[in-house]
Amino acid sequence: MQRTLLTLVIGTVLASVPLYAHHSFAAYYHESQSISLEGTIHEFRYKSPHAIVVFHVPDTAGRRQQYEAEWANPSRLQRQGITSITLRPGDVVVVTGSPGRVASENKVHLKGIRRPSDGWTWGGGRRRR
Repeated sequence: MQRTLLTLVIGTVLASVPLYAHHSFAAYYHESQSISLEGTIHEFRYKSPHAIVVFHVPDTAGRRQQYEAEWANPSRLQRQGITSITLRPGDVVVVTGSPGRVASENKVHLKGIRRPSDGWTWGGGRRRR
């Protein structure tokens, strides 16, 4: 009886760890708002838990501002045809998403992205060519 109870408690704790580790995007982003930014990719981090697109956007004075767009998990992106080489430094992209709650951090929860040079787009969980 004690062994069964102990096994049940340990199983419950282990099962809840992934749920605790994942955060709500609404805690970090204004999910009810949307912005679009055009810039040049500096880096594409294709790593768990979320892929990150680092890109530079000129501000109103022409100075380069660095932004980070938090995307989906790489395994999900891979199932949708997105690989670590889909986006490369130097690519000009238009990123659409929810702005970060701390404006000075220049973060975006990526909801859509397109590369005007070849018409490649991704949005709403799918890729289009």
